[in-house]
Amino acid sequence: MQKRKAEAKKNQKVIEIKELKLRPMIDKHDYEVKVKQAKKFLSDGNKVKFTMRYKGRELSANDMGKTVLNRLVEDLDGLIKIESEPKLEGKQMMMVVAPL
Repeated sequence: MQKRKAEAKKNQKVIEIKELKLRPMIDKHDYEVKVKQAKKFLSDGNKVKFTMRYKGRELSANDMGKTVLNRLVEDLDGLIKIESEPKLEGKQMMMVVAPL
């Protein structure tokens, strides 16, 4: 019985949470790189945590960050399910997605 437990534990897949950090004024190519990384992490079976970091006055226009996160959800449509909606905590907005 102990051997079976050890074998089952060895074959388990541990789901990790990978974090991708973004900025509200992200450039097109940088955004595409982040989407590519997110697809790789999701295909490996990991959850992805998107962190939108604000500096200075960007925080007053936090709708720009939300539009970037919404665009991410649209681009990853069919690959993800949203575990936690984008929420603002201090100077960061976070969202967690999981693979389907």
